[in-house]
Amino acid sequence: MTTTRTTRQRKSLSFASMILAGALALGGCASAADATTTSAVSSSSGASISTISAADESTDSSTTAETIAETTAAVEAFLETLSDEQRETVLYDYDDETKTTSWSNFPVTFVQRAGLNLNDLTEEQQAAAMKVLEALLSDEGYATVTGIIGGDEFLAENSSSTEDSLGQYYIAFFGEASTDSAYEIQFGGHHLGINATLDGSADSAGEITFAPTHLGSQPAVYTNEDGEEVQPLAGMYEDAFAFYDSLTEEQQATLYQSEDVSDLVCAAGSTCDYPTGTGISGADLTDEQRELLLQVIANWVGLSDEETTDATLAEIEATLDETYVSWSGATTYDMTSGGGIYYQISGPDVYIELASQQGSAGADVDGVTTAGWGHIHTIYRDPSNDYAGSASQQASTGMSGGGATPPNGAGTPATES
Repeated sequence: MTTTRTTRQRKSLSFASMILAGALALGGCASAADATTTSAVSSSSGASISTISAADESTDSSTTAETIAETTAAVEAFLETLSDEQRETVLYDYDDETKTTSWSNFPVTFVQRAGLNLNDLTEEQQAAAMKVLEALLSDEGYATVTGIIGGDEFLAENSSSTEDSLGQYYIAFFGEASTDSAYEIQFGGHHLGINATLDGSADSAGEITFAPTHLGSQPAVYTNEDGEEVQPLAGMYEDAFAFYDSLTEEQQATLYQSEDVSDLVCAAGSTCDYPTGTGISGADLTDEQRELLLQVIANWVGLSDEETTDATLAEIEATLDETYVSWSGATTYDMTSGGGIYYQISGPDVYIELASQQGSAGADVDGVTTAGWGHIHTIYRDPSNDYAGSASQQASTGMSGGGATPPNGAGTPATES
């Protein structure tokens, strides 16, 4: 089986897989009768976004400064392909609060995204847009993103859903792309919301943060056009169980909360009180267990170059004694049975949730698990540095955070985070 996993290391820490997967959301992803956006898989160029090649060879950076420089150049090149009207649509002020309400787990027909829909671009423009992501992300992170988009396209082609918004992704920029000032790249659609802030002025190395980011997957495993099985979020399960299995029975009893799997407490695009203090603390872990916990966290913070990942993990490690981990659901990693898991990692500098969803909302595919283990919602936030401090999270007026009723009353927003 082909899985998308990162092999970059932090000292002795091997990083796990990165993110995303395009997919149908639980309960709230039935068809929207008033959908006006373009069809899921076909773009205006006739190409599938997941198969567009941005470059012929690796462009992986190893330092934060290199990533900022290469990403900034890619943004400028993308903007050069756009008309004046398109540029006006994709560009926002750095502190525009739209950035806090335009990312969501829900399809684009339910929650309006900022910027340009890639399906409305030419193939040249799409390739330039994906080049921005390729410069920003590690090779493994970029492969995961396209694997997720491919999963959403898989659902559009094979599921019983009639939702028109599958396979649609938007890109937007907040602030002017620069190597010596801060700006944000926002990219997302259904089950995907990346908010990456790049700040070349922060210090000699610069800073990049991916908080807040929503990563989701449905199905967790699917077969691509080449007949290969793809599991974009494998590491989020595998690394979590490696951590769980490292604990003593007494530690597991402190960690474990319930047999029932919960939904996300902090929804994508919503405000959050960052609940903490439940489960086991980092102070009660051995050095080896702490490293395994950081490896779990690396699935979200390790999307870019090695230096950026190391810096973020070092900040989290500094307050790991005050960070708590809780767990519910299955205690054995077996995707063929049971209802999956829920875990939460909550501390001063990191907030992560993963929830295995129990419904498929009309996205059933023969022979493919699209609920429970096969339907994943996650959230990553930094309680001390969301949006690099440029904006405060506003409650969304759409389904992602406001709890609004979906079009035609379909679904249950509370479960779609």
